[in-house]
Amino acid sequence: MAQKPSIPKGTRDFNPEQVAKRQYIFKTIQHVFETYGFQPIETPSFENSETLMGKYGDEGDRLIFKILNSGDYLNKVNDELYAEKDATKMTSKISEKALRYDLTVPFARYVVQHQNDIEFPFKRYQMQPVWRADRPQKGRFREFNQCDADVVGSKSLWQEVEFIQLYDAVFTALQLEGVTIKINNRKILAGIAEVIGAQDKLIDFTVALDKLDKIGEEKVKEEMLGKGIPQAGIDKLQPLFTLSGTFEEQIHSLKTILSTSEEGLKGVEELEFINTGIETLGLKTAALQLDVTLARGLNYYTGAIFEVAAPKTVQMGSIGGGGRYDDLTGIFGLNDVSGVGISFGLDRIYLVLEELELFPEAVNKNVKVLFINFGDTEALYSLKAIQKLRAAGINAELYPDTAKMKKQMNHANKRAIPFVVLVGEEEVKSEVYTLKDMIKGEQDKLDLDALIAAVK
Repeated sequence: MAQKPSIPKGTRDFNPEQVAKRQYIFKTIQHVFETYGFQPIETPSFENSETLMGKYGDEGDRLIFKILNSGDYLNKVNDELYAEKDATKMTSKISEKALRYDLTVPFARYVVQHQNDIEFPFKRYQMQPVWRADRPQKGRFREFNQCDADVVGSKSLWQEVEFIQLYDAVFTALQLEGVTIKINNRKILAGIAEVIGAQDKLIDFTVALDKLDKIGEEKVKEEMLGKGIPQAGIDKLQPLFTLSGTFEEQIHSLKTILSTSEEGLKGVEELEFINTGIETLGLKTAALQLDVTLARGLNYYTGAIFEVAAPKTVQMGSIGGGGRYDDLTGIFGLNDVSGVGISFGLDRIYLVLEELELFPEAVNKNVKVLFINFGDTEALYSLKAIQKLRAAGINAELYPDTAKMKKQMNHANKRAIPFVVLVGEEEVKSEVYTLKDMIKGEQDKLDLDALIAAVK
């Protein structure tokens, strides 16, 4: 008995309707990217392992899909190494390539490798699949698409302003109102750590602070104490736990909290600049919110940090994020190339649009007209009309077989095709077509021009 086919966990098949909806999101994001002057690039699905390994921390390295060398991949493993059964040591011998984990590191590699051909500042966008050996759950898959846009070779904060506008433009085009663009700055987090005397525990401090809305103030304080942050320093954080109000009011409070930190005040100044720009230019449907607990990507972000939250009516993790990095290309030997970038979480955006029923009906570009097949003569006559319909931008097709009419009509119903054309001997002689509206149940005999006008 044949084994029932299946696909790996964390991957998905997409039916025609799902593909149409995904393409709708892709095309919307792509259009806005190009409107803002970003140019497309693509990189290989897999990279040399040395390009990826060590760039995402221990956890990231564990989630990278390694590709076995072709041929006898064990021939470089001696008996002693094989006996050790140490996967980390053996991996470098049996695997020299890996599926890309994200689009950012391959982009950094691309910039360094092609630096002599690139005109800086370089604005690129990239929309391709990535792979992570993660535990599958709602909104998290092992194969998924990322939609990234980055600017490298410029330290100007106007780029941050434009990225916030870009987020707003995309979600407005998708009719997804109520999105919140959260922003913080790595310098502010470093400044707070400096003020409380925990410069050497920046990561511990920010990881704990990031949990404020999940576990509450007291638990966060307990975690900080457990990580060795002194009580006196935690007491200095008290104003931070109650930080609220408008963007401007929070900025004012931060200036007081960070008054003794030059780096922290620099971060406040940068956020103030960005907010002033957005206040002047305005946003259509999204809101900009300062969130000092936001601490994603601390290993490489050096300035602004972004995270996009779906409307509050939907239970969903972040649907986008990004930030400023001053030296990402330094991992490949090209120093002092500043950049800033953002990413859209296509799969989560899909789930949000689905839940809120925001996909337009016209997204699924179904066949609009099906010609019933009564025989070769009638089929050839129909195909001449189908040529004209297609030239007019109307999706049309001929049922391929001369099956019973009931079967052909059921086929149209199951595929939700709104119009059916019946062409028999009489229609061929009279050079007309019988058009049946499958929704209203009405039908008329029309010439070709009238047929095109009726279904267009």
